[in-house]
Amino acid sequence: MYGGSLLSGLILLAELAAATDYGTFLNPANNARMKFRYWLPDASVATATVQSDIKAAGAIGAGAVEFLPLYNYGGSLAGPPVGADWAKYGFGTPAFNEIFKASLQAAKNAGMRMDFALGPSQGQGVPAKTTDYGLHWDLAPFNVSIPANGSYQDSIPGWGAGELVALVSARVLSASTITNPASVTFSTPANNATRLVLAADSLQLHTDQVGEDGTVSLSFNNTKREKHHLFAYYQYQDLVKNLDIENHTTGTIFDNGSYTVDHYSACGAETIKEFWEDHILNDTTIKTLLSEVGTYGWEDSIEINSNISWTPSLPTMFEKLHGYKIHKFLPVLMYGNNNPGVQPSYPGDLECVLDSEDKGAGYVNDFRAALAEGYGDYLDTLTTWLEGLGLGYSAQVSYNLPLDMESNIDRVTAPECESLAFNDNIDGYRQFSGAANVAQKAVISNEMGADLEKALALPLAHLLWQINTAFSGGVNQVVLHGQTYTGDYYQTTWPGYLAFFLLFSDSYMDKQPSWLWGLPDAIGYINRNQFVLHQGQPRIDVAFYNKVSYTDPQLATLYQGSDLVEAGFTYNYLNPNNFNLSQAYVSGSLLAHESPAYQALVVPSYENMTLDAVSVIQGFADSGLHVVLSEDLPGYYSSGNSSEQDAVSAALQNLKNSANVHTITDGQIAFKLQALNIRPRVETITTNNTTWYPVMRTDNSTDYVYVFSKDTSGAGHLVVNSTKTPYTFNSWTGERTPLLFYHLEGNTTKVPLSLEANQTVILAFSDDWKSEVDTPSVHATQVPSNVLGYNYTAAEGLVLHTTTGASGSSHSLKLSNGKTYDISTNATLSPVSLGNWTLTAEHWEAPQNMSDATVIADKHNTTHHLTSLVSWLDIPGLHNASGLGYYSTQFPWPPASSNQTDVSGAYLSLPAISHGLKLFVNGQAVQTLDFAKPLVDIGTFLCNGNNNITAIVPTLMWNYIRSIYDEILISGSKPALTTLPSNVDTGLIGQAKIIPYTNFQFLV
Repeated sequence: MYGGSLLSGLILLAELAAATDYGTFLNPANNARMKFRYWLPDASVATATVQSDIKAAGAIGAGAVEFLPLYNYGGSLAGPPVGADWAKYGFGTPAFNEIFKASLQAAKNAGMRMDFALGPSQGQGVPAKTTDYGLHWDLAPFNVSIPANGSYQDSIPGWGAGELVALVSARVLSASTITNPASVTFSTPANNATRLVLAADSLQLHTDQVGEDGTVSLSFNNTKREKHHLFAYYQYQDLVKNLDIENHTTGTIFDNGSYTVDHYSACGAETIKEFWEDHILNDTTIKTLLSEVGTYGWEDSIEINSNISWTPSLPTMFEKLHGYKIHKFLPVLMYGNNNPGVQPSYPGDLECVLDSEDKGAGYVNDFRAALAEGYGDYLDTLTTWLEGLGLGYSAQVSYNLPLDMESNIDRVTAPECESLAFNDNIDGYRQFSGAANVAQKAVISNEMGADLEKALALPLAHLLWQINTAFSGGVNQVVLHGQTYTGDYYQTTWPGYLAFFLLFSDSYMDKQPSWLWGLPDAIGYINRNQFVLHQGQPRIDVAFYNKVSYTDPQLATLYQGSDLVEAGFTYNYLNPNNFNLSQAYVSGSLLAHESPAYQALVVPSYENMTLDAVSVIQGFADSGLHVVLSEDLPGYYSSGNSSEQDAVSAALQNLKNSANVHTITDGQIAFKLQALNIRPRVETITTNNTTWYPVMRTDNSTDYVYVFSKDTSGAGHLVVNSTKTPYTFNSWTGERTPLLFYHLEGNTTKVPLSLEANQTVILAFSDDWKSEVDTPSVHATQVPSNVLGYNYTAAEGLVLHTTTGASGSSHSLKLSNGKTYDISTNATLSPVSLGNWTLTAEHWEAPQNMSDATVIADKHNTTHHLTSLVSWLDIPGLHNASGLGYYSTQFPWPPASSNQTDVSGAYLSLPAISHGLKLFVNGQAVQTLDFAKPLVDIGTFLCNGNNNITAIVPTLMWNYIRSIYDEILISGSKPALTTLPSNVDTGLIGQAKIIPYTNFQFLV
C-alpha cells in the first residue's frame, strides 16, 4: 500500500510538472500555443483527410485542435445534405468513435494535444432516451384574467402542458404595453409585450385547490371591482436538441440526434458523463489516447431556448438558499429569465412587477442565485469527472444564461470567454478574468475571431488586434475560430466545407493563401505572447466590486473613467462569491496576495451590496486593505422581502467610517491611490493621447511586462516596479536581447518606449539570464534620437546604428558608468523611397470541376508594373483576385548621395502588414517582421551594386470568392449571406524605403 501511494504521488508530481512546462520563449510547448477549433462536418468524412488536417495545423504552429463535430451547427442553419446519414455517423456512434480515435492518434503522431466537445455542435447535450431525467427542462407560463365578478370556475390556463408547479393569483393595479428590442445579430424584429403591475400583498398560491381534471373554483372579494389575474406554471422536458435531426433508421438513441441537457442541476452532467462512459470511453484505445494527448472536455456558449430557465430541483435549492418558497413569486420571474443571449427579442410576452419599492427585483435576484447554484452543481460534476480522467473541463461559463457570470468561473478547470460577445472590449475581459485570477486558474481561454460577415475577409492584422485586446484584459489562451475540413463533402463545392455558411469568420485551411504565407508568422507571435502570459502569476493593481443579477451577454464597459488606464493601473472585477474563494484573503495589505495581489478594492456608488459582502469588505479593510468608495455609498442588492436593507445601510455607514476606507469623487480613483502611495506596478506615461495597456506577471525570479498600444501610435515611457536587469522579448522572432536604454529610479526602472497602433512589446526583468544572454555591465541613460537600433555581444561590444542627426539636436550617448560619447556624423544618410515595383500576381481560383473540393486552387500568373504600392482593388485585373503577390524591386548600394565609408548598413521600412509577408533581400530570407512596424536591419544582406528586394504577400480570399458566390454550395445549401460585404483592400499598401545608417562601436 505504501509503495502504491508513493508511486501515485510521484506520478501526480510528474503530471503537475509537465502541466507547467511551457517550453521556451523561442519554442513554446503545446500548452502555451494557440489552438484551432476544428470543424468536423460529420463522421462520414475521410479519416485520412482529418488526420492530415490535424497534422497541418501542427505544422504551422498550433499546439492543439479543439475537435468539434459540427453537423451543420447542429442542423440549426440547414439540415443534412442529400446522402448524409447523421444517425449512422452521429456523435458517439461506432463510426464517430473511429474518426475520434483516428484524430487523437493524429494529434499524438504530430506531437500535439487535443480538446474535444462533450457533444455535437455547441457540446450542450448527447444522444439520449427521451425519458432521461437529465434532459433540458422548461417552465411554461400561462395566464388568464379573472372575470369581473371575481369568480373563476374552469380549467386552469394551460392545463396539460406539463406537470403543474404552481397556480398563483394576483390583483392587477395597471397594465401597459412595452417593446422588446430588435436584434441585429439574430435578425429578430422588435415586438410588443404587456407589463402588469401587481399588488405585492395580493399574491396567493392555489396549487392545492386544482382538481385532478385541472379545474379550479376560486372566488375573490371583488366589491371594489378590482382586476385579478390567474397564472399557471408547468414544468416539462422540452426535448430541445443540439443536433436537430429525426431519422428512424437504426432503432437506437442515435436516430433522433442529440438532446440538450439540464444545465441547472448535476443531473444534466450525469447524463453527459454516462453517455461518454457507455458509448465512447468503453473503447480502451480512446481512453488511453485521451490520457496521452487529451487536454479538455469542452462546452461552447449556451444556446438553449426556453420560456423560463428551470430545473425540477430548483424550488428545493431556492428554499435552502433563501428560507422561503419560490412558488408564489413565479409571476415576477416569467419575463427575461430564459436566454438573454440568444432570445434578446423574446424575453416573454408578459412582464409582471410588484408595487413594492424594488418592484419585486429581490425575488428575481434570489431566483437567479438559485439557478447559479444549480448551474454550479452542473459544472462541478463535469469538472470532477473529467479531472478524474486526468483531463480538465473548459467551458464558456454561464455565457447567455440569466446569471452573474463571475459567480461560477472558478468551478471549471479552464474558463473560456469569446471575442464575439466581448466585442473586443478590454473592460469586458476584465470582468471575466478577475475571478479566474483569484482562483489561480492557469488558463483563461478565448474563442477568438468569430466575426460576423468576415469569413475569408478577416485580415490577420485585425485578428491580432483582437487577440492583443484579449491578452490585455487577462486572456492567455487563444482558440482560433476555426480550422475546417479540407476534403470533399456531400453537395459541397470548392472551396469546401465552410462552417456557418460564411456567416462568421473564419475557415482556416490550405486554400487560403495565408495558410503558409502569413498565418505561421502570426501563430508564432501568438504562441510567444502566450508563453509569457503563462509565466508565474498575474499582478493586478485594483479590484472593482461588481454585483449584478445577471451579466449582460454583450459585456458593456462598467468603469467609464479613464484615469486608471491613463496612469497605467490595471484592474478587474470581483463579485461577492469570489470573496468566498480560499485565496481571497488579505495579507500584507494585498487582497489575494498570491495572485493577483490587488493593492486596493474600489466600490462604485452604482453597485449594490449584500450584507455578507459588506461584512467581508469590512474584514478586508480591518486587515489593512485600502478600500475606495467612489462617489457615495453603494445601494442595496435586493433579496426577497428586503429584510436586510436597514442592516446593509448601517453596515455601509460603519464601513465608510473605518480605517483604510476612503470616499472620493468620480474619476479620481487614480489620484487617490497615488495619494495613498499606491502606484501602478507598470506606470504608463504617454504623449499624443496614446493609451498603453500593460499586463504584468511575476514568478520567483522574473517580472514580465506585456504592453499593448491598442488604437494609436505614440511615445512615452514605462515605470516598472522592478530593478532587475531588463531584457526585450521579440514575439515575432523569439529573440531575447538586453535592453540598452533605461533609468533606475529608486525601486523602479524607467523605460522609454515608442509604439505603433496595434503594436506590442514584452519586457522581462531578471538577474538570472546573464549567462544565457550577452548582457552589458552598463546601460545607456541618454540616447540620441537618430539611433535606429543597436546590437550587443560580449566580443564586439555595443554597436549603435545611427542616421543623420537633426540640426541642433544632441548627439551625446551617456552610459550609466558616467561615460559620454559623441556619435555625431558628417555623413548625409537620407532615406530612399522604393518605387518601380514589379508585381507578379499568382491568382488562386476554383478548379474547372467545382465539385472537387480537395484542390487547393487552380493557379495562373499575371504581371503588373507599379509606381507605388496600392491595393489590389486599384490594380487593373486584380479587383476580384485572390492569391499571392510577389513584389520585387531594386535599389543601388551604397546610395548615390554617400560614399561606401559613410554607411555601414541600412534598415528597410515597409508599410504595416495586413495579412502576412515574407521578405527576401538578394535571395536571402529575412527574419519575421512585426506586422504593426515592419522595420528590419538588412545590413548583413547588402552588396555593392544593385540589390534585390522581394516580398511575398498573401491576399484575402474574399475578393475572389465574392465573384463566384452564386456558384458555391455548402452541405446542400447556398451560403447564408443575403447582402454581400464589399471587396476589401488587400496586398502591400503604402510606402517602402531604405534607411542607411552608420555604425558606432563601443566596448563596454
